[in-house]
Amino acid sequence: MPASELRPPPPPVRETTSRAAVGPSASPGPGEAGRRSVRAVLRHAAPALLAYSGVRALGLLVLAGWAAAADRDAYRLLSARWDSLWYARIAEDGYGHTARAANGDLHPDLAFFPLLPALERGLSAVTPLDAAGAGVAVSALASLCAAAALFAIGDRLYGRGAGITLAALWAAVPVGIVQSMAYSESLFTALAAWALYALLTGRWMWAGTLAALAGLTRPVGAAVVAAVWIAAADLLRRERRLPAPAAAGVLLAPLGWLGYVGWVGARTGSPAGYLDVQAQWGNGFDGGAAFAAFVWDRLTGAPAVGMALLAGLGLVVRLGVECVRQRQPPPLLAYAGTVVVLALCARGYFGSKPRLLLPAFPLLLPLAAALARSRPAVAASALAVTALGSAVYGAFWLHGSGPP
Repeated sequence: MPASELRPPPPPVRETTSRAAVGPSASPGPGEAGRRSVRAVLRHAAPALLAYSGVRALGLLVLAGWAAAADRDAYRLLSARWDSLWYARIAEDGYGHTARAANGDLHPDLAFFPLLPALERGLSAVTPLDAAGAGVAVSALASLCAAAALFAIGDRLYGRGAGITLAALWAAVPVGIVQSMAYSESLFTALAAWALYALLTGRWMWAGTLAALAGLTRPVGAAVVAAVWIAAADLLRRERRLPAPAAAGVLLAPLGWLGYVGWVGARTGSPAGYLDVQAQWGNGFDGGAAFAAFVWDRLTGAPAVGMALLAGLGLVVRLGVECVRQRQPPPLLAYAGTVVVLALCARGYFGSKPRLLLPAFPLLLPLAAALARSRPAVAASALAVTALGSAVYGAFWLHGSGPP
């Protein structure tokens, strides 16, 4: 096996020859070959992107209808609530704002990582969009990029049908509406998923660079760093050496996350500055103690809610076990495991837990592979019901407590 590539279990044999790969006897020039290659890739991924777009369009249509009935502004719900306001403020004015909560707690904007507001600022400078609108546009483009990466991963591991289904399932998760908001989840998932695909195909420099960018997007960028390092450790174990590109990827991966955390430390005058900022927001890692107490309170005070929480946790655990049984490549297991641990074992607003789990897309691979093997009518019906449920829940969620 070449040392530069991580190979998952072999995918099903499928036809890969396309018209774009068949030409006249004369060899095409580099430009023509590149154009044909791009067309072939787009044709191959088109069903996944169409499925993803259809599910998200349904969610937006239901949201628009719900908002009209409730005399609300659907666009404002997507662009100017909760974290969206913080990102837009940073894009417009830079860092330095601290809000005081009703209970007197201070909430500094340093808790928010800089890549999304930087993109909002850049896009709003060259288009008529304001920062909030730019955030929605970035999320829309990033979500398509994420869907393409999910398709590429599913296609590589378990076949084209699994890749298409994975993209559709990610669009149809209960909190899928967040993918259309001016939040950083879509951008982060796109960077993380393409970094993982780069690892699977031995593109170590790309993997390290994308991991560094993911580390500038969300605190959970550490999960992508973990994936790169686990992949490198696995390669070193098998090959007894680490090629230069892999070593470079290992060194590049943590630079974004460490760079921002270090900058916050320098700005606050404390090496633990970022942890202090998170503590001011009531966040921090406690091994899940606070979340366990929250679930117990619901079980004793509102049993139906508590049982629903336990059912959700049980589903996450079951999917994680299936990922291991499925023998997913080590980088995917490391990434998904780290995302889940960081999401469930941190203090903070517990209503945001589903949103924090949104980037953990490898958990959906067992479902995607199973649906891809089922009869088309069964798979289509399951996806349609799931998409409709996600659309209704997303509209209900944004008109209620929502994802702060």
